[in-house]
Amino acid sequence: MISITTRADKRLEGSQTARFVGGEHGADVSFFWVDLAPGRGPDPHWHPYSETWVVLRGDVMVTADGREHRAAAGDIVTVEARTIHSFTNCGGGQLEMVCIHASSEIIQTFV
Repeated sequence: MISITTRADKRLEGSQTARFVGGEHGADVSFFWVDLAPGRGPDPHWHPYSETWVVLRGDVMVTADGREHRAAAGDIVTVEARTIHSFTNCGGGQLEMVCIHASSEIIQTFV
């Protein structure tokens, strides 16, 4: 079986960010296709699985277990399972990155 969808079909209401839940499409991974303005990002949270980010455009400040790490377009960042983390667009333009969840569903607990 094959499943094809568009980014536009998966956009979160009022946002440019798209949410893809793998289990809805027969996939073993899920992801957010993030598109954020400067200064924006999610509150601290954690997942019971690892998360990998591919930074496509812009600059991001990732905070994991209280330590900050800056990444830019072309970088790949991985956070281990159960690590409290967040990120913020720390650049002057849009941040675009794919946040890959090693799960067929997105499970996140905000702290």
